[in-house]
Amino acid sequence: MDLLCPVCKLKLRKQGSSLLCENSHCFDLAKEGYVNLLTGSKAGGLIGDNRSMARSRRAFLDKGYFEPLAQALCRAVKAENAETVLDICCGEGYYTEYLAENSGARAYGFDISKEMVRLAAARKGKTRYFVANMSDIPLENGAADCAVHLFAPFCEKEFARVVRSGGCLISVCPGKRHLHGLKEKLYDSPYENDESAPALEGFTLRHTENVKALLELESPEDIEALFRMTPYYYHTCASDKEKLSALDSLTTEADFFIRIYCRD
Repeated sequence: MDLLCPVCKLKLRKQGSSLLCENSHCFDLAKEGYVNLLTGSKAGGLIGDNRSMARSRRAFLDKGYFEPLAQALCRAVKAENAETVLDICCGEGYYTEYLAENSGARAYGFDISKEMVRLAAARKGKTRYFVANMSDIPLENGAADCAVHLFAPFCEKEFARVVRSGGCLISVCPGKRHLHGLKEKLYDSPYENDESAPALEGFTLRHTENVKALLELESPEDIEALFRMTPYYYHTCASDKEKLSALDSLTTEADFFIRIYCRD
């Protein structure tokens, strides 16, 4: 799976510690091995999750709380006999590396957050990482046999472009009761999540799987880390956030829907 130059869309080739295209656009490889293919003044440095949030997320996931989801994703990729898998919005690389180590597919991952990608690449696994925007993925048409998309916005036309015909998109969204125990501690009237499946242009929904687990969080640090991984963190007032800081432990559900879409 060749990366494309974000400026002229020609293939990038490694030369020393850089990637170059035929038009001599040059992108340096970071010491961790990833490449930043965002262009513009920010170029990923101030976009997405910051360093503290990225490290908090990595620490939480590395404890295995969401391993049942990682296992289910791996089974799905194996069932597709995919040779290449692209993790869209890969975050700090927990699921990407799990797939790289256990699915038999060559894994690639990208995120708009430079800090997340840096942490992912620092795992020193088998995955090739790059910083990019999902609305303009620097890959050729049909480059991936399979794409994985967890808890992120959809950009269906671009997803359809990079997944080959007959390939698949594996999408993960929260189930109805996902983290309901957490929400019960935060809000007076917690709501259940909408489980409706989006209709994606260029894809046909082929299979749905519900993955559930009971999480037993035994430290304030893990509770805070989980909270910071959710969109609730950005929309909860300070007084409600204080309710969590008083907790030493928390029991809550993990409830995921995995949907496998076939690329038309």
